Amino acid sequence: MSAMRFFTLAALVGTSFAQTIKVDGKDIPVDKSAIAPASEAVSRSSSKAKAPLFLDESTQLTDRVLNNLTSLGLSHIELFEFDNDKEETIQRRSLFGQCKTAPGDDYFPSDKLWAVFDYLLGDALQKTVPYASVCYENSEFGNYNKAKCDYLMNNWFNNSYVPTEDPTAVNAVLYQGQSCLPPSLFASAKSCTVGGYPLYTVDATNVAHIQLAINLARSLNLRLVIKNTGHDFGAKSTGYGALSIWTHNLKSIEVYEDYEEGDYKGPAVKAGAGVQAYEVYEAAKEHGVTLIGGEGQTVGVMGGFIQGGGHGPLSGIHGMASDSVLSFEVVTADGHLITASESCNSDLFWAIRGGGGGTFGVVTSAVVKAHPKVAVATLTFAFASGVDGLTDEVFWKGVKAFWGRFPEYAKDNGNYEYFLITETETGFSFSMQPWFAPKFTVEKLKKLVAPLFADFEELGISIEPEYTEFDDFYPAWQASFPLEGWGNPAIRQGSRLFPEENWANETIISKTFDAVKRSIEDYGWFIAFNLYAGHEGYPDTAVNPGWRTALVHGIGAVFWDVTADEETKKNISDSLTNDYIQRWRDVTPGGHAYCSESDYIEPDFQHSFWGSNWERLVEIKEKWDPYDVFYATNGVGSDKWELQDKIFGNLPNQNSKLCRV
Repeated sequence: MSAMRFFTLAALVGTSFAQTIKVDGKDIPVDKSAIAPASEAVSRSSSKAKAPLFLDESTQLTDRVLNNLTSLGLSHIELFEFDNDKEETIQRRSLFGQCKTAPGDDYFPSDKLWAVFDYLLGDALQKTVPYASVCYENSEFGNYNKAKCDYLMNNWFNNSYVPTEDPTAVNAVLYQGQSCLPPSLFASAKSCTVGGYPLYTVDATNVAHIQLAINLARSLNLRLVIKNTGHDFGAKSTGYGALSIWTHNLKSIEVYEDYEEGDYKGPAVKAGAGVQAYEVYEAAKEHGVTLIGGEGQTVGVMGGFIQGGGHGPLSGIHGMASDSVLSFEVVTADGHLITASESCNSDLFWAIRGGGGGTFGVVTSAVVKAHPKVAVATLTFAFASGVDGLTDEVFWKGVKAFWGRFPEYAKDNGNYEYFLITETETGFSFSMQPWFAPKFTVEKLKKLVAPLFADFEELGISIEPEYTEFDDFYPAWQASFPLEGWGNPAIRQGSRLFPEENWANETIISKTFDAVKRSIEDYGWFIAFNLYAGHEGYPDTAVNPGWRTALVHGIGAVFWDVTADEETKKNISDSLTNDYIQRWRDVTPGGHAYCSESDYIEPDFQHSFWGSNWERLVEIKEKWDPYDVFYATNGVGSDKWELQDKIFGNLPNQNSKLCRV
């Protein structure tokens, strides 16, 4: 399609011209009955991986389908073509301004064009209705329902199964713009609008859905977002005026007892992008194998989790989740489904394993190594100051006794400790939630912790440890980890990877611990993981190099009252970046943070999240997505773009236009 032809077409897409096809030489209006979904079945063996395509992956948009629609004279079909002509695409990009096309812009689709898009999708397009809109009696959506609202409020903070089933709900409601929160939970919530949620969502149940969405977004310069479950701390899967691809319902799972890919021979699992941890862990258990995933029950394992690297309870023995990937099926910015593996599109394969989600393409599935069944011992305990005469001073001595042994627990023994320290009315509380020890029996775990517990006893710290032994990972995981929280607009979080060198001697141990201790004393909340994912043999991937030397992934948070004035909120928010997490940066100079659980305005995020891998990631991004079809806040390539509005003056507001810097 020539640039002039495209210009003529684009000039019409925002108007209300009728959509037509030709029948017996006559133009007739298009409706759902006049046009079939734009897809056909391709061979499942067309994948370059050894695992065949899933059925939903074999349902694709093809040139033949597009040619048939062109021969019918379907108006605007050019908007859904593949990007096969790079020169033409360059010409076309010059027609747009500095910003992504948004509602009200000349080239933003009309309602009739959205309708044609939905016909081509086979009725998979959803116009956004915020899931808290059921709590508003007089909203524009007209869907008030007290029973549904009560259910939502009862599950808002503590049941992530509920929002992950919604096409647009995200964890990071602060950065979304807080445009629709339940007013009974949040006194500051006065109205409900779409705001920073995408305007339309494609409920992707096959590859053709994804291809059509990418092609339309590329053709009209629409903001495109990719949402799986919406867990991300950084609001990567939402955005004002955007078209969203929801991969949550790509749920296929196939387990292979004997699989070969490159140098690997052994069991493997292929899972769709929408498969969540509880689903893939259960499937692995049924086949007597174990997979690497996170501790969160509802996280989509093959989506942003694994693309960001992915740490989990078995990282101490099998590394990061991305270390086990053998291949991906991915739809790239030109609209084509390709395989990425060590032998096929290897640069893209390198980038997707750790380079961050929503950036290089839309992953539809991954094949990952399956590891042998593993026994697990777990341990929980807690203690607090201000209870039974325990002073703050002794409390911190107990925590430091634990902190100083991290190399032994994680690097030497492959354990994974997940613990929380909070301020209480009487002092401070420590809670192990849990200590997770793969390949351990209870007796072996008791022996490992005996010196620590002896120190506790000598200090006068009383604990009641609870040990449990499991013959398999799945029941251990299921019994051990709490359901993750969701949707608090009055919190900001940041993180730091504390490297092994910070345990080199007593001086640096004390300096590091004191920085953490003081931050908890001042801010009252700290959650952390003692783990080690740097054992020899890990593959060369885009994973943050900081993960290979880290012994702690620490997360800090600040909180405020939702009814506080803006200045108070801003001061508290700023303190996270400028003081709380900065103390950790100061004791880990040149260090790193985890891209998926980080400060929303992390300084020098490029190197904090990817270190020495950044420059290569930029090159790969420019090769595979030269027109920035994909954008993820704080992702590779995002430094060329800027959201126009800011929350508190410095937090990019997803409820605003996205424009080039």
